Amino acid sequence: MKVVSSSLPDVLIIEPRVFGDDRGFFFESFNERAFAEKTGLRVHFVQDNHSRSGRNVLRGLHYQIRQPQGKLVRVTAGEIYDVAVDIRRSSPTFGKWAGVGLSAANRRMCWIPAGFAHGFLVTSDHAEVQYKTTDYYAPEHERCIAWNDRDLAISWPLKGEPILSPKDRAGLPLAQAEVSP
Repeated sequence: MKVVSSSLPDVLIIEPRVFGDDRGFFFESFNERAFAEKTGLRVHFVQDNHSRSGRNVLRGLHYQIRQPQGKLVRVTAGEIYDVAVDIRRSSPTFGKWAGVGLSAANRRMCWIPAGFAHGFLVTSDHAEVQYKTTDYYAPEHERCIAWNDRDLAISWPLKGEPILSPKDRAGLPLAQAEVSP
């Protein structure tokens, strides 16, 4: 496993060691010991999530104000543009974002720590996204930041308008959102 820094020091890109031959491939999608050795982080995952979305579906920017979730995100079909926004008010990178292309072909994963908002845009015909979380989903604590917040100025690789859920259409600008201390 190789760990690559993103534009934000706490958001990490994980490149697994892939073993392939004419039969196909094999890789460990998560190994707690190797993850801790390479990242210096000890994490405990409590929930796995799996979504499937079509082209131009944009999900996010989601976070939980209580029970914040660290996420290890990977794509098992198709490709996405994955985005993390630092919403920790006391952080020197508060309000900054990092984006990375994740796909079934490149097999990269993205570590998004607790205290970050997360979202992604599907850039292929469809994508299946799987992610592990460090805390349970708590809908009463879930919040959403506007994907198109002008102050964040995220460079989404959009062709046309994104397909959004009602919840994502109602996202607030970061300046008005409830965030971590």
